[in-house]
Amino acid sequence: MGNARPTHRLVVAGRLALATLACALMVAPPAAARRAQSEAIVSEPRALNGAGNNPDHPEWGEAGSPYVRLAPARYANGISEPVEGPNPRYVSNRIFNSVGVDLFSPRNVSQWGWAWGQFLDHNLELAEGGSEELPISVNQSDPLESFSDTLGIIPFVRDAAAPGTGTGVGDPRQQVNTVPSYIDGYALYGGAESRLEWLRTGPDDGNPEEAGASLMLPGGYLPTASARGDVAAAPKMTEEGALTPEAAVVGGDVRTNENASLDAVTTLFAREHNRIVSQLPESLTAEQKFQIARRVVGAEIQYITYNAFLPAMGVQLPRYPGYNPTVDPEISAEFATVGYRAHSMVDGEEEIVVPTGTYSAEQQQALRALGVRIEPVTVGRHHGELLFITQSAAFFNPALVPGVGLGTMLTGLSQTPNYKNDEQIDNALRSVLFEVPGSNERTPAQCFEQPQLEGCFSGIVDLGAIDIQRGRDHGIPSYAQLREALGLGVPSSFDQLTGDETEELPLGRTINSPSILNFTSFMDRKGHVTSPEDPGDRAVSATRVSTVSARLKAIYGSISNLDAFVGMVSEPEVHDSELGALQYAIWRRQFEALRDGDRFFYANDPTLAAIKKAYHITYKHTLAQLLTLDAEVPKGEVPGNVFFQRAPKLH
Repeated sequence: MGNARPTHRLVVAGRLALATLACALMVAPPAAARRAQSEAIVSEPRALNGAGNNPDHPEWGEAGSPYVRLAPARYANGISEPVEGPNPRYVSNRIFNSVGVDLFSPRNVSQWGWAWGQFLDHNLELAEGGSEELPISVNQSDPLESFSDTLGIIPFVRDAAAPGTGTGVGDPRQQVNTVPSYIDGYALYGGAESRLEWLRTGPDDGNPEEAGASLMLPGGYLPTASARGDVAAAPKMTEEGALTPEAAVVGGDVRTNENASLDAVTTLFAREHNRIVSQLPESLTAEQKFQIARRVVGAEIQYITYNAFLPAMGVQLPRYPGYNPTVDPEISAEFATVGYRAHSMVDGEEEIVVPTGTYSAEQQQALRALGVRIEPVTVGRHHGELLFITQSAAFFNPALVPGVGLGTMLTGLSQTPNYKNDEQIDNALRSVLFEVPGSNERTPAQCFEQPQLEGCFSGIVDLGAIDIQRGRDHGIPSYAQLREALGLGVPSSFDQLTGDETEELPLGRTINSPSILNFTSFMDRKGHVTSPEDPGDRAVSATRVSTVSARLKAIYGSISNLDAFVGMVSEPEVHDSELGALQYAIWRRQFEALRDGDRFFYANDPTLAAIKKAYHITYKHTLAQLLTLDAEVPKGEVPGNVFFQRAPKLH
C-alpha cells in the first residue's frame, strides 16, 4: 500500500500533462503546437549523471556514489586489507585454463550475448581507479604455466576507496561507481555536459545551447579524438596497446576503444540517434530533437535488454509491477565485481563469412594490416571469404570497424555461438600477451609492433586472475557467505557445488600435474559424441582427466575458503539458462532493481507514447530491425532474434 501512492501521483501527472497538451493542440497553429508538444515531452530529461531520478532520494543511482552491498564486506582486518588466498594466477592455470579447447553455449546463444553484455556493462558501472599497487605474481616455474612473462607479475592496481570509508572497524572500505546506475545510454552520451557537447554536432565552445541535435559521426562512424582538430581538447579515452591518442574514437564512455565489437554496437546506437533526429520536424529546436532522440534510444536499449538479452540468457524476472520509489537501483558491489564478470562467454575470435568480392584487393590488404586473417570458404554451393578477427587484434583497434564495415561486423556476431558460460576462459583473455618498453626507452607502440626488440619485456594479462584479485580488493564475501546472503543453500562439498561425480584427483596425479587438464571426451548439444574441431557439431560439454571439484578441493581445501567468483563460475547452469544458481540470483536481483527503481523506465514513461503519437517514432525495435535501419544489413540477413546463432548464408 505504501508504494501505490507515489506511483499513482506519477500516472496522474502524466495524464494531466497529456490533457494540457491536447488543449494546446486544439487552439495553437500546427508549428506552435508541435513546439509546445515537444517542450512537454522533454520537460524533464534524464540527468546525465543520474541525479534526481527518485525525488525522495535524488542521490540514488547518481554517478560518484558508492556501490551498495548485498552482504557485509570481507576484509582481512575488517577494514580494508584484502583477504589472503591462493595465488590468482595459480588458480587460473588450474581452473580457468581451457588449454585452447573451446566449448560453446548449449542453448546456441550467439556472440551478441557477450557483446551486448559488455555494451550494457559500459552503461552501468565503472569503479574509480586508485593508485595502490597489488600485483599478482607469476611463477614461471609452475608446471601448468605455458606462457612467458619476463615481468614476473600481472599488474594490478586497487580501486580507490570511497571518501570517508575504510578508516576503522565498523567502517569498511567501499568503492565508487563513476557511472550512473541506470540503463540510459551512458555509453553514447556520457555523464558530463562538456563531453556531450564535444560529441554533438555544432561548435564546441562551452555553450551547450549551440549544440546540434545529432551526434558527430564522420562518414557514419564514431569520431576520432582528432575530429575537431585539437586532440588535446578532446574528451579523454582509455588507450592501450598500439592505439595513439589521435586515433582513438571518442564515445560517452572512456572504454569505447576496448574492443571492436563494443565500438560497433556503440556506433549502431549513435546512428540510431541520428536517424531519429532526421525523422523529426524542422520546427523543433536542436535541443528538442536531441532530447527526444536520447529518450527513445535509452528506451530502446532497455527494451532490448529486458525483452531479448535477459531471456536469451535464460533470466526470467517477475512481471513488472510499475515504478517503486522505495527500490534503490544502484549497482551492487557483488554484481559489478563478481556476478557480471562473464569473461568465460567471450570468444577468442570473431568469424565473419562474406560473399567473395565484398572487399577489393586494396581493402583486403588494409584489413590484413589491421590483423584480420582472410581465407576462402564454401557455404553450401556458394563461395565466400571467411574473416578471422582475434580478440588480440580487436583490442584497442577502432580502425577495424570502418575497415570491416559496421553491418558486416555486427552481422558476424550472430554467425557464431557464444562460448559456454563456465569456469573455462579463452586464452585470448586469460593469457593476453603484451609488450612494454624497457630501460632503453622503447615506446609501447614499438614494442607492440616488434616485441623482439631489445628492451621490450613481455607480460601477461589474465582477466580470470584479475577477477579473483578484484574480488579481494573490493572486500567481496566468500562464495559460501554470498550464497547465504542471497538465500541460497551452501554446498557441503565441492562435488555438490559442481555436480561432479568425485572431488578426488585421479590416482598418481597431483594438482601440479599438467595432465589433469587433458580432455577425454566431448559432447554436442544433442548429447552426441563430437570433437572440438567439428564446427558442425560444436562441443558444449566435455570430460577431463580431473573434475573441477577435485581441483577446487586441492586448491582451497574447504568451501569456506572459496573465492566467490571462482565458486560462481564452477556451478552448473540453472535449467534453461546460461547462468549458475549464484550468478542467476545476482543478475535477477540487480536487473529487477534497475527496472523497478527507475522512474524513467520505458514501461513507466508516458512521454514515449506521446512521442509515438506525435512523430510516429517508437522504441520497440529489435536489434535485427536496427541493423537494417542503421547498418545497411538487408532484411532477413540475420535472424529475427540475433541473440541466437544462425549459420551464415551466401547468395
